[in-house]
Amino acid sequence: MAPQPGRRAVVRVPVATLWTAPEAVRPVDCPALAGSPDVAAWIAGMDRDQLVGDCVLTQLLLGEPVRVTETRPDGWVRVVALGQPAAKLGADGYPGWLRAAHLADPADADASSTHPADVGAAPSATALSGPAPSATALSGTASAGPAPVGSGPSGPGQARSGPAGSGSAAGRPLTVDVARTALRAAPDGDPALTGVVLGTRLTPAGPAVDGRRPVRVPGRADPLWATEDDLVPLPAERPEAEKVLAVAERLRDLVYVWGGMSTDGIDCSGLVHLAWRRYGITLPRDADDQAAATSQVPLDAERPGDLYFFARPGRRIHHVGIVSAEPRGGRRRMLHACYLTRRVVEEELPADRTATLVGAHRV
Repeated sequence: MAPQPGRRAVVRVPVATLWTAPEAVRPVDCPALAGSPDVAAWIAGMDRDQLVGDCVLTQLLLGEPVRVTETRPDGWVRVVALGQPAAKLGADGYPGWLRAAHLADPADADASSTHPADVGAAPSATALSGPAPSATALSGTASAGPAPVGSGPSGPGQARSGPAGSGSAAGRPLTVDVARTALRAAPDGDPALTGVVLGTRLTPAGPAVDGRRPVRVPGRADPLWATEDDLVPLPAERPEAEKVLAVAERLRDLVYVWGGMSTDGIDCSGLVHLAWRRYGITLPRDADDQAAATSQVPLDAERPGDLYFFARPGRRIHHVGIVSAEPRGGRRRMLHACYLTRRVVEEELPADRTATLVGAHRV
């Protein structure tokens, strides 16, 4: 069924790109627009300037829900990405344009959604709303700030189980825990869907067979089979921040792509969003909204896994990084997707970064 305004749909491809407008796409973007998008080829085909073109808003992963607000006869649909809060843009998610071919009817997916937009313990867009802080607002003393964002989808206080098929974890939603994996039509079959990336949520469809686990995939009547070792149960408890940092560290040296949010390419706030998403926590998509949704801590009290935010005087937050070491003698380190180097890097804050540092926050 074609997407209809006012109805929900879900992403049926491994990575779908959300655009500012259909007219904004460039010839170089063709691989990302195909019915089966090749995001890796798209990124490989861009030069240094094209990587930071402002036609891309964000990216959505397989199974993410959207609300359709407009359709066009040329195959474009305007949507709201319900799993990526953006308080300054709308109460219920990130708006933009997708290719209709990248969506499926929710009825084609399993009824028990694995996405944070549909689980009670994940923070809602409403809870995360409010004005984004400016450099002035964040440069003073630490405040109590908003309540920390929610725990895992099963609530706090539950011990995490082991591998994807073990014990009480057997019925829980699954998360891809490798940079990318492939889903197969049969346990011993050829790949049917490649490029499924870290942080993708999958619904189990039965027990494992020969190291492969059946999972439900939007737009497909029959389950596909994932390598069991590539999956973990969606955690039932809130993670320690250092565990989230460890996930982000796996993406070191990944190429910087404006609006990117996959293991093919990523931007600064996408790195933060994706690392926490791996543990079942939904943070806003953009850096300024992430600052508004987290709690400020005094500088020199930050710990690995906390967040540094940056803004020029009187301007909105424009950058975020993950604290990678405890501060020592006024020297600070962070892991971040760096616009200047076009890579995810771990480094000591240089003088120009320190000059725009406006606060440390804790999720």
